[in-house]
Amino acid sequence: QKMESPPVESASPGATTISNAADISVIIGYFILVISVGIWSMLRNNRSTVGGYFLAGRTMTWWPVGASLFASNIGSGHFVGLAGTGAASGIAVGSFEWNALFIVLLLGWLFVPVYLTAGVITMPQYLKKRFGGSRISLYLSVISLFLYIFTKISVDMFSGAVFIQQALGWNIYVAVIALLSITALYTITGGLAALMYTDMVQTLVIIAGAVVLTAFSLSKVGGYAALLARYSTALPNATESLDPQRYNISARCYTPRPDAFQLLRDPVEGDLPWPGVLFGIAIVGGWYWCTDQVIVQRCLAARSLTDVKAGCILCGYLKLLPMFLMVFPGMISRVLFPGVCVCVCVCVSAAPSSPWTSGPVCDRRPLRASSCSWEGQGQQGPPAVPLRGSLCHVALSYTINLLCVGCPSNCLFPSACPPVICGVHYLYFAVLLFLCTSVLVLLVSYSTEPLNAQHLHRLVFSLRHSKEEREDLDWKEEERRKTRRREVEQRKREKAEIKSGIRRLIGWFCGMDGGSQTPEHTDQEVAEAPEELPDISEDPMWKHCVDANAIIMMAVAVFMWGYFA
Repeated sequence: QKMESPPVESASPGATTISNAADISVIIGYFILVISVGIWSMLRNNRSTVGGYFLAGRTMTWWPVGASLFASNIGSGHFVGLAGTGAASGIAVGSFEWNALFIVLLLGWLFVPVYLTAGVITMPQYLKKRFGGSRISLYLSVISLFLYIFTKISVDMFSGAVFIQQALGWNIYVAVIALLSITALYTITGGLAALMYTDMVQTLVIIAGAVVLTAFSLSKVGGYAALLARYSTALPNATESLDPQRYNISARCYTPRPDAFQLLRDPVEGDLPWPGVLFGIAIVGGWYWCTDQVIVQRCLAARSLTDVKAGCILCGYLKLLPMFLMVFPGMISRVLFPGVCVCVCVCVSAAPSSPWTSGPVCDRRPLRASSCSWEGQGQQGPPAVPLRGSLCHVALSYTINLLCVGCPSNCLFPSACPPVICGVHYLYFAVLLFLCTSVLVLLVSYSTEPLNAQHLHRLVFSLRHSKEEREDLDWKEEERRKTRRREVEQRKREKAEIKSGIRRLIGWFCGMDGGSQTPEHTDQEVAEAPEELPDISEDPMWKHCVDANAIIMMAVAVFMWGYFA
């Protein structure tokens, strides 16, 4: 079937492309399943304590930990983004996924043992114990919320809403509200346990659906060998819709890259140069996988350190799949439907590897939702990667953008940005910022007095097994918080207010009242109880087992990198 002239009505925002009962039943069944699992976990777990609500009672085994790590990272944006970039430039974007195979092991073996022995449940809380004061923890809280809202949550909401819009014909704002409402239903009421169990279900759905998609697409294109042969000839057939006098377009901008099936590309001309792929992605991945609250919180919910490590290994193996289940189907779509979306990389005057000056563009005809159209900003746009890090990192990034005020935001037009600024690939930019930040940290560290060891017991890796009593830098604030908590509890007992049935129901539903089976302790019992040190001991047999599996997984990762390099 020829796809050169898609009908106008198929691109209408309100058009319903799924109308048969079987497909609609699958979609409805999926949402019912997710909500049911969320409600089940809400009824199953104790949500009236901090540990029960935010850490699922620390009862999670390795397989929900690993599945939740994967599902927390993979979202609807990956299906749109990886497929779009794969269609536009090939498999190199898969390096973002395969880099995680090594970094996730650092999370389980190096970082989580310290977080567990520190006895914290959030990253800002750890920074407060490690460095004292409230400014650094407040900064991390604010910057984390800012980055998640503008670089992850917004993208996932939009891409998920686009699917609902195209599949069911809903208004995109209605689709966003529906997604948020369903998520809030089990997130607020069920806590972390509900999130992890629903993540587990969604991991199965993601993999099963993507496997079916990949199998059908490979069969349609004629297999992997046919994809290798046909991708290089998948040329757009509507490039005349873009005026070459107005836009800087050359044939190489819309011709498939000769290195499309190479993971490691030229360090100067490559769209993802290999030094940036090996070092730049690792730097950003170290922040994301080892210090991000959403990721770390899943590990802190595990019942033991061995379960954490096994969960990280499971997540690593799952991260092998997006290359085959998302990137390759995107490349196949370019072969099968070259006329539906003209994936033209509009190269402007600056360096072709610059993230500010390249991106796929659709032609002038009415089109269905195209992953090609906005993926150039999702994977190649500068806010998504370089803006993650320290305050200096963020300030420097915005300073460079301000120096380039004359640059248009639309990549269709020639850029006035000097190549010395905009010609630096964003992965090289990440390496540069990391080096500058590291030098700054070392200079400040060596010019200030070190903390006494009494403040560092079980807060650094070398002292993770220490049994010495630790004097937290924020102990005064902790005492004030405990005093305020006792005062509030005392006032509640004095009031002895009889709650109405509706208020009791709301309190139970939100896990704030009546949901705990654990009896309250008196102030005297709490004061007399000895402080229990966190346990990170491991059974020797299972410890050796997970260590061996980690080595095997790294060997598999090295083979995959070498094969596709």
